[in-house]
Amino acid sequence: MADLPESRTLSAGSRVTVVKDPAWDGPWRNEFGGTIDAVSAPVPVDHPHAYDGELEYWVVFDAPQYDSDGCGPYRKARIWGRYLRSEAAPPLHRGPARHA
Repeated sequence: MADLPESRTLSAGSRVTVVKDPAWDGPWRNEFGGTIDAVSAPVPVDHPHAYDGELEYWVVFDAPQYDSDGCGPYRKARIWGRYLRSEAAPPLHRGPARHA
């Protein structure tokens, strides 16, 4: 169910949506936006339930969030790649078009 191919890593500054797991009510109370942080490069998830090659990222949240157990609020956390959906970068505004 990985939303991001594991062959593709997200770079610092990438916009993401943190999503809920469809199999259970977690790991976060809500889905929300955030930004991949530059505090650390993505690292492999070291857990028996991790997918082969799954990475985890530091994500800075747009607003403080609570986890599914009600703990928090958190402003940043390490998030497994399966719970991240990449957001398209907003288009650059280049001002009004000029005609020759």
